[in-house]
Amino acid sequence: MQSFLSGNPVIKRILLVDDERSIRESLSKILGAENYEVVLAENGHEAIEKHGAQRIDLLILDLNMPVKNGWDTLDWLVKIDPVLPVVIITGRSNERALAETAGADALMEKPLDVPLLLQTIRELMDEPMESVRAKAKHL
Repeated sequence: MQSFLSGNPVIKRILLVDDERSIRESLSKILGAENYEVVLAENGHEAIEKHGAQRIDLLILDLNMPVKNGWDTLDWLVKIDPVLPVVIITGRSNERALAETAGADALMEKPLDVPLLLQTIRELMDEPMESVRAKAKHL
């Protein structure tokens, strides 16, 4: 996608929230290599602050974190940015229904399948969120 005014490509910005440094660092490198700008946060409070300070195009959010957990963070961010695409990453397989009800667009279990994560991100970034959310409600 290119900026209408400048003709330069628009770089999509992903907010990556996980309390595990190794996950933040490895995913940041992978996403950076795919030409995404990555904003890192290690807890929910940081995520909310960083979301408020800049445009975020997609959120990747761990659920089990200290300070402010992923559920509370998701609830807060979905209220202030209802069309923000959200990918939940978790080590617990039984949270899919809860994540969808809470407003997540996708849930991926750790350890992450990186090609599937990248495909999911591309799909969520390419399609208008109103359309994605409408489809999700009919599933």
